[in-house]
Amino acid sequence: MSTDTSVLWLRRDLRLADNAALAAAAAADELLPVYCFDPRDYGDQPFGGRDSFRYQKTGPHRVRFRREAVADLRDRLQSRGSDLLVRHGRPERVLPAVVDAVDADTVQFHTFPTPEEMGTEEAVRDAFRNRPVETRRHWGHTLYHVDDLPTRYTRIQDTYTPFRQSVEAGASVRDPLDEPALPPTPQSTPSTGSIPEPGTLGVDPTEPDDRGVHPFPGGETAARDRLDAWVWEGDNLREYKQTRNELVGPDYSSKFSPYLNEGCLSPRTVHAAVDRYEAERVANDDTYWLVFELIWRDFFQFQFAKHGAQFFERPGIRGRTEIDWGDPETEPAAERQLRQWCDGETGIPFVDATMRELNQTGYVSNRGRQNAASFLANDLRVDWRHGAAYFETQLVDYDPASNYGNWAYVAGVGNDSRNRSFDVLSQARRYDPQGGSCATGSRSCRRCPATRSTSRGRCPRQNNGGTGSNSGSTTRDRRSISTDPDYRNASTSSSLVTSTPSSVTTATLTPLPEAVSRSIADWTALAATVSASSTESPSSYCCSSTPNAYCEPEPVTV
Repeated sequence: MSTDTSVLWLRRDLRLADNAALAAAAAADELLPVYCFDPRDYGDQPFGGRDSFRYQKTGPHRVRFRREAVADLRDRLQSRGSDLLVRHGRPERVLPAVVDAVDADTVQFHTFPTPEEMGTEEAVRDAFRNRPVETRRHWGHTLYHVDDLPTRYTRIQDTYTPFRQSVEAGASVRDPLDEPALPPTPQSTPSTGSIPEPGTLGVDPTEPDDRGVHPFPGGETAARDRLDAWVWEGDNLREYKQTRNELVGPDYSSKFSPYLNEGCLSPRTVHAAVDRYEAERVANDDTYWLVFELIWRDFFQFQFAKHGAQFFERPGIRGRTEIDWGDPETEPAAERQLRQWCDGETGIPFVDATMRELNQTGYVSNRGRQNAASFLANDLRVDWRHGAAYFETQLVDYDPASNYGNWAYVAGVGNDSRNRSFDVLSQARRYDPQGGSCATGSRSCRRCPATRSTSRGRCPRQNNGGTGSNSGSTTRDRRSISTDPDYRNASTSSSLVTSTPSSVTTATLTPLPEAVSRSIADWTALAATVSASSTESPSSYCCSSTPNAYCEPEPVTV
């Protein structure tokens, strides 16, 4: 009698609970979980496309978190009689060798909606195309399952409010899956390997900065601890909507985003905790707001499933070729402004504090992110993709759809047709009236030394068509993949999201080229008014001050 053997390819789903791919693979007689540190995800890589540039793909903060998450998953598997095979290599090369070694019948994995991840997935499927091995895809990165959307993802509207109203009225959130009992690993399992050191991945090692708002230990164990501590022990959910715009502290927001984006915690698990909290303690606007932001996260995931590589184009999904972006690859002024922004040396205290905290800790508040992004894209008019790529490098909670979707949104080339921007000085006056708060809790940027981007992941640099730093590799081009993922073939079974769009001013952007010519020196002079003025300016935000009024972008037609 033959033995049914499954290989589980783990990606950004580093958990045992509510893991559809694991649940399916665990039905086999034997199971071997595998995780690949893909060299293309690390080191100096090209952005891709005709106007490409080079940047550090994954910085030290996320590498630390990811290594800890993989180690925690291995420990959890071993405690249940299983194990985790770890390799440093491309999945399309590693997995066939593993399948041959254990004579596996199937390879199970989760699918993700962004082009690079889809490209890797297609390469894996191609590797088994002419072999008697079945590859099975599963969906599990969103709150709502793709099969449960009221309309096919290719036909969803390009603005958040109609999407939210549609899923809230016409879809249900599935219950999270229980952690399955695990079959043994195959007797022929090769050496399980070691977790690569940061230097092996081309990244300088780092330890959590004790000035950060939270240490963010990686892994499902830490994710579960954080969920319990924030929701139940701290009882923070009952006032979440009121605290979510704060800048400093461990509990003003959930800090779930690194765990969600690396897959240590599923959105459905968070949703189930909210449901239970509302049943046992209180249900109000604050508890709903956590779900509201999970739906924001879903919105960008499904938008990337719909539009794909267009999100990485400079004109965005709206095709806005009329914007005269400053190009750091060809314009010295734009390159200088980008570097000052990366280093937290613009002279604008609110922006500088945000960027220094990002560089030092890998995390910054949603309010800070939106203002820093708006300043680079809308006030300096530097190519927004360079800022988004720098966030990709530095963020411990980076998610492709959330990061690039929000940057495109703020830059006016994404899911908001109104040309809106943050008034950075008014925002600082309202949310940080003393002129900048660093991760240390200091209220003055001058007391928080700048961390230059050259030591924490340099600013994006020009790419002249070369490949990445990995010898002999063919790099992925996130902008050239055009395959139809056909997600309905998937098997069925900050703040919370610290990159959720926040309230923004409704004033029209300053017409070009005036906005482009505005210099950092001009802004430095204006910034002095932040600390000099003690009068709160009238609110000019779309967010109503009326209780129970939800702050969200109004519907637009693209």
